Amino acid sequence: MQHFAGLGAERRAAIFAEPPQPFDAASTDRRRLATGLGATLYTPGTCADYADRLGGLVRGGVTSAVLCLEDSIADHELGDAQANVVAQLCAVHEQAEAPPALFVRVRDPDQVGQIVDALGPARRVLTGFVLPKLTAEAGGKALQAVADVGLLAMPVLETEEVMYAETRLPELLALRSLLTEYDEHVLAVRIGATDLCGLFGLRRSPDTTIYDLAVIGEAIAAIVNVLGRHDGWVVTGPVWEYFTETERLLKPLLRTTPFSGRADLRRDLLAGDLDGLLREVMLDRATGLVGKTTIHPSHVAPIHALQAVTHDEWADAQAVLASAGGASKGCARDGTVGMVEARPHARWAAAVVRRASVFGVLRPERSFVDLLEAAA
Repeated sequence: MQHFAGLGAERRAAIFAEPPQPFDAASTDRRRLATGLGATLYTPGTCADYADRLGGLVRGGVTSAVLCLEDSIADHELGDAQANVVAQLCAVHEQAEAPPALFVRVRDPDQVGQIVDALGPARRVLTGFVLPKLTAEAGGKALQAVADVGLLAMPVLETEEVMYAETRLPELLALRSLLTEYDEHVLAVRIGATDLCGLFGLRRSPDTTIYDLAVIGEAIAAIVNVLGRHDGWVVTGPVWEYFTETERLLKPLLRTTPFSGRADLRRDLLAGDLDGLLREVMLDRATGLVGKTTIHPSHVAPIHALQAVTHDEWADAQAVLASAGGASKGCARDGTVGMVEARPHARWAAAVVRRASVFGVLRPERSFVDLLEAAA
C-alpha cells in the first residue's frame, strides 16, 4: 500500500519533497501501520459486489476498509451477510490486485473463528477484526478470539461505561489493563461517536464538529488521555456522517485564499459539506487522533490530504529531533513567528516523522489544496 499512488510518479514528485513510502499489513511496524490506515472506509456486509468494487476504491486512495456485520446489518440479515463477507473476501483473494488492509466488524466474538475457518487460504487478505462496543468486563473474550487466529484487533469504544462521567475513568483504566494484556494484537483504538451521541440523543449537524458537542468532546479527550499516550495506542477519529448537500445555517468554514484560482474546487467541497469534514479532521489531529472512520469514498481524499505533512511541520520536527536532549528554544525556520523546544516537542516531532513516512512531506509551495485538486 502507498498513499497517493494514484497520482502517478511525476505528479507526486511535483507535490512532495519527501514522497509517501509503501507499507503493508504483514511487516510494517504496528504504530506506523495504524498511522497509515488513514480514512478507514466502512461498507455493509450485505454488499454483493464488494470484491468487484474494491479495485476502484484502492485506485481512489482507500488503504483500509471494513466489511460491517454489526449496526449496518439487520438481525434477520446476519447469516446471509456473514456468508457474503466470506464470499467477497475469497473473491478478493483470487484477484491479482493487492487489496487494502481489510477488516471485518463482527457483532459476536464467535464470528471471528467462524469467518477465519470459512476463509481457508483466503484469510491472507484479512488484516483483522473490528470489535464494536468493547467493554473492560466483556472485551476479553473478543480480544482472545482475535489473538487465537493470529490477526489484529481494532476495539471500538462506544458504550455508556466510557460515556458517562461517573464510570468513565474506572472503565478506561480497566480497558488499558485489558488492552495491554493483548497488546501485540491491538492495532488501534477506534471511537464510536455515533453510538456515544445516541446515548444522549445527539447528532451533530454539518455546521458543527463532534468537538462542539461538549459531552462527546470530553469523552474523546479522556480516551486520548488514558489510552493515547506516547506508550499507548493510536486512537482514530470518529466518522463524519454527511456526504450530500444539506441546508446550512452558518457560514462556510473554508476561506477563499487557499483556493485562489481554484474556486470550482472550493465550491464542490462546500456542496458536499466537506468543509465541515476538513474542520473536524484538523481538530482530530489537534486532539491527538490519527486517521478517521468514513462511510463514503468521497471523504477519503480530503482526510488523506490533511494527513500529509507540510514543509513547515517537517522543518520544525527536524529541528526538534536535531537538538534532542537539549533545552534550547528558538524558531525552527528563519522568519517564522514561533518556537520549538526540544524536550516538550520531542513526541510531537516523532509523530510527525511517522506520519510523514506514510503520507509524505509537501514541497514548501504546496498545500493540501494541491492534493485535493490532484485527486479531483
